[in-house]
Amino acid sequence: MKFFVIRIKRNIITIIFLLFTIGLVIFSKGNLSAAKSGLSLWATAVVPSLFPFFIATELLGYTNLIPKLGKIFEKIMKPIFNVPGEGSYAFIMGLISGYPVGAKIVSNFRQEGICTKEEAERLVSFTNNSGPLFIIGTVGCMLFGDTRTGVLLLLTHILACISVGFVMSFWKKNSKNSHHCSKKINSKKQAVTFSNLGEIISTSITNSISTILMIGGFVVIFSVVISILNQTHITSFFGNAISPILQLFNIENPSQVGSSIFSGILELTNGISNLSNLHIKSLSQSICISSFLLGFGGLSVLLQVYSIISKTDISIFPYFIGKVLHGIFAIIYTGILLSFDFFNLDLALLTSILHIC
Repeated sequence: MKFFVIRIKRNIITIIFLLFTIGLVIFSKGNLSAAKSGLSLWATAVVPSLFPFFIATELLGYTNLIPKLGKIFEKIMKPIFNVPGEGSYAFIMGLISGYPVGAKIVSNFRQEGICTKEEAERLVSFTNNSGPLFIIGTVGCMLFGDTRTGVLLLLTHILACISVGFVMSFWKKNSKNSHHCSKKINSKKQAVTFSNLGEIISTSITNSISTILMIGGFVVIFSVVISILNQTHITSFFGNAISPILQLFNIENPSQVGSSIFSGILELTNGISNLSNLHIKSLSQSICISSFLLGFGGLSVLLQVYSIISKTDISIFPYFIGKVLHGIFAIIYTGILLSFDFFNLDLALLTSILHIC
């Protein structure tokens, strides 16, 4: 029996890929529809929202903006997050643009010698986040039908992100290699001028196309995976398995909520969409769970980040820990704000608070 278990552990990836291939054949009709939906989601939502940001971050990497931000925010980023001031660029762009722009910027930082391995691992744990366009527009307005819900989720998402950054500042704090790199920002990149502008734009677009195609592949694959899991009732099985835990927290429709959580852990948008469609009297429960899923990001995003940082020596483990903490902090902050009757506040006041944050 022990020998059999060891053999399974050694071949677990092969077994998963084999089962995936078999599922593609058996459930080909449903998978075709899921693949089309995933491709449509990528083309209509992901590409328009992320592709311009990828190009922009690539272009800005050839300018002197990053070192200037480093000098301005060094006194904030170093004592609070234990990262160089240049990390403020990854933090800001990660919040504005969404997954996985933050990870892409941190990966570039590491390749260019802007930060050490430990600093990069701290940075990637809290700079890769959901963007305001997705949280307010897609989740708040489209799925929950309420702008206030989107503002609430974005506010708690940012607060949780900052909290994770502070906690992860202690990651390998006493490491011998944790001293800040002293290399110049553009040591591996030529500075942009009018003479090389065309070449730099072309390179930036090419690199961005490669990244956006990779993300599209993940979106389509996970759409098909979720379709297979739904058709084999595995999603329902996991929902029923965790329903006793959800009942301890007085969650309504625990089996359906559990299935939605499982879907969200795999792929963020599907899980939150399922939650918003459930008939739950207490809307705050759906909002709190959605805040956790937004913070965690899902396995699809985690693998996207893993594929991006695999070109460097950055470990995926601190990122995973950071996203779990992000989800936990987000659900705590969401519960606190909801307890203060958040939705009775004026929307203009909420927007002002968000701008201040």
